[in-house]
Amino acid sequence: MRLIGGVAVAAACILAGAAFAEVAPQDVKIVDGALEMALTDKAGDPVAGRDTFAGRKKGNCLACHMVTSLLDEEQFHGEVGPPLDGVGDVYSAAELRARIVNPKTDLPDTIMPSFYHLGGNRVAEQFAGKTILTAQEVEDVVAYLLTLKE
Repeated sequence: MRLIGGVAVAAACILAGAAFAEVAPQDVKIVDGALEMALTDKAGDPVAGRDTFAGRKKGNCLACHMVTSLLDEEQFHGEVGPPLDGVGDVYSAAELRARIVNPKTDLPDTIMPSFYHLGGNRVAEQFAGKTILTAQEVEDVVAYLLTLKE
């Protein structure tokens, strides 16, 4: 059975009484700027998402984005990407998930990396064929971003 946006596998697993572990990067389908289905069967954790978001060895989102609520805790906020204050009021979880998974779907000229996508160019050999974040880390970052409200 071919996976379409994770729906077919999730439905089959639910009917069979089993939970799915995660949607594989190559099976993700972003439609109209949104990725409706969660990548894992575990809800995102906003505390873990904040750590991934700010962590220099993980998301490193602060290299390009600024978040006012983190100014006292984290140094060196970027100015390349837009500030993310209030992003949880502007975008849905599905829209945020799509932007994290592969922002180039809607913004082909962006320099933001695709965090849960295989391929791309300018990838160090040790990272070829791997994603930057795991499916759960994506869900955690989405949960964190949804807390950023005005």
